[in-house]
Amino acid sequence: MFKHSQLETVKAWLAHPAHAALPLHARIQRAIRQLILDGALGRGKPLPASRALAKSLGLSRDTVEAAYAQLHAEGFIERHVGSGSFVAEATELAPSRRHALRDTAFRSQSPNLSRRGEAMFRSGGVRELLSPRPFAPGMPETRGFPLRLWERLERQVLKEAGTTALLHGDPQGVEPLRRAIADYVNLERGAHATPDRVLILTSSQQALALCASVLLDAGERIFIEDPAYYGARKAFDAAGLDCVPIQLNHQGLLVEQIVSEPRRARAVFLTPSHQFPTGATLSLDRRLALIEWAARHQAWIIEDDYDSEFHYAGKPTACVQGLDPHERTIYIGTFTKSLFPGLRIGYVVLPPQLVAPMTVARTLLDGHSAPLAQMTLARFMEGGHFGAHVRAMRSIYAERLGLLAGLVDKHLSGITEAQVPAGGLQMPCELTGNLAETTAIDAARRAGIELLGLSSLYASRAGKPGFLMGFAAYTPNEIELAVGKLAHALRAAIP
Repeated sequence: MFKHSQLETVKAWLAHPAHAALPLHARIQRAIRQLILDGALGRGKPLPASRALAKSLGLSRDTVEAAYAQLHAEGFIERHVGSGSFVAEATELAPSRRHALRDTAFRSQSPNLSRRGEAMFRSGGVRELLSPRPFAPGMPETRGFPLRLWERLERQVLKEAGTTALLHGDPQGVEPLRRAIADYVNLERGAHATPDRVLILTSSQQALALCASVLLDAGERIFIEDPAYYGARKAFDAAGLDCVPIQLNHQGLLVEQIVSEPRRARAVFLTPSHQFPTGATLSLDRRLALIEWAARHQAWIIEDDYDSEFHYAGKPTACVQGLDPHERTIYIGTFTKSLFPGLRIGYVVLPPQLVAPMTVARTLLDGHSAPLAQMTLARFMEGGHFGAHVRAMRSIYAERLGLLAGLVDKHLSGITEAQVPAGGLQMPCELTGNLAETTAIDAARRAGIELLGLSSLYASRAGKPGFLMGFAAYTPNEIELAVGKLAHALRAAIP
């Protein structure tokens, strides 16, 4: 018979909720197999008779016989008529071999990654809150999205396309959506786009990763804003690029630092329409100077236009891509901010010579974006619904931004100062008192408030301490309640 501890192990396997989907004989078989692999049942040791084990477990003999039969078929036990069942004598199950296998398994828990894999792992990736809470930045309002309209358009697509919508899609993206995007960015952003130059992706993050791997080799330099969007920096670091930080002022990137920089770079990354996180807009003369620098050095401009749809003061400036006659600009856009994050559709407008290489490269990542979602979005844009939704959200977000700025001035005076942006989905705030940034963020999190620290977005240590406050996804009542909680938490944390 089994020892008491061995029998209890088998019973535990039978009762464990994680094994509930397995039939009873499979649970017994795996429990005994694990005892053998762990060395608890040594080579040649007898197993209980099937009738006796069935009685101990309160099961039928047929169930135990089925478990023994499987163990025998796998080579873990030997069965002899008239003698019973025994743990196999196979050398593969010798204790030295088991310990070696177990040691190998333990060592594998610290994986031997490539330098790129290690860099990706150390970066922590780019994660968003599954259930956003104030004041997580970058989140749009989704509760008012016209779901019924979207469902109706999706049904139209399925009715007309049928099962074709369920097949593989064009790696570059469906033509109606590429055409709708080209029309939109040409009209609203002053771009120079045609459908054949648009590549549909799952996100702007995928676009950044593609640019990093397709346009530059490991070790090559890329100029990047300081502070910068964390997803871009992580993508470039993971690709092994040498990120050279370039400072900003109220007119955006200090392009003269790039022009005068003796170290040559293959590309520059920027968010010119609404710099993340400062909200600054790159001035026209700097845009033109950057375009000439890229043409002269055959470098690339990677322009991330992540939330330019939402501007609240004056008219938005034209994108750099539309000003560039030399075709050195890659324009990145996304519907994550303007519609909803779960859509998973972004895009790039590419110079003609990059369309084929980038399309081929994306097939190595995920093949293509979901055709059904693409065709539905194309209908949404063609029918004027996208423009109407953006205009409605722009008005709502402007109201929420004004409310948040006023509440910060009222309740957080002496602690932080709001830097009201001209657009976007979040507002930067600079700490003005003696409260440390990490202390403020930790205190806020304990109160159920989510803030993104500004200092973590700087490559240098010259950044001012503060945090970003997202406002777009939260109702006026939610904003008021959250500011009250934040004020109480931060004042209690002041040393």
